[in-house]
Amino acid sequence: MVAIGALLRLFNLCPFCLFHFFVMRAVVQRVSQARVTVEDEIVGEIGAGILVLLGVSIKDTEKDAEYLVEKILNLRIFEDENDKMNLSLLDAAGDLLVVSQFTLYGDTRRGRRPSYIEAAPPERANALYECFVTKARMRVSKVETGRFQAMMDVELVNDGPVTIILDSEKTI
Repeated sequence: MVAIGALLRLFNLCPFCLFHFFVMRAVVQRVSQARVTVEDEIVGEIGAGILVLLGVSIKDTEKDAEYLVEKILNLRIFEDENDKMNLSLLDAAGDLLVVSQFTLYGDTRRGRRPSYIEAAPPERANALYECFVTKARMRVSKVETGRFQAMMDVELVNDGPVTIILDSEKTI
């Protein structure tokens, strides 16, 4: 408990703030089209659907991946016949593009250079990223991805715009 207390004091945090760290994060964008390019090669491309920027923390498990897949696939962010956001990606038969993005864990509370200490190490992050993609492919007909740990160019046309931030601990 002394180590946790010292950590809390070091980062000027309350004990409840620990629950806001170390959760799988996703930036969800409704798109009319999106693609990922690596070294001038298109590695993933979709039409209308959702682009997910996925961040994995050092604490995440398969349960976090499963929760976010279900949440994202069932978010009612697509318009129905009355122009109301009542349809999910599954209802709209949309595409899904998933891009790993450890920078979602950039902590800028101290100094000017982000710290990524909360991000999962590459091997663990890739395993959970692949878990997320595998679970999504079980439910969505077209799931494309970026290339893990590559420098990627992500292009998108945000439809709406609709952008939602989620995490597996439901703090956002």
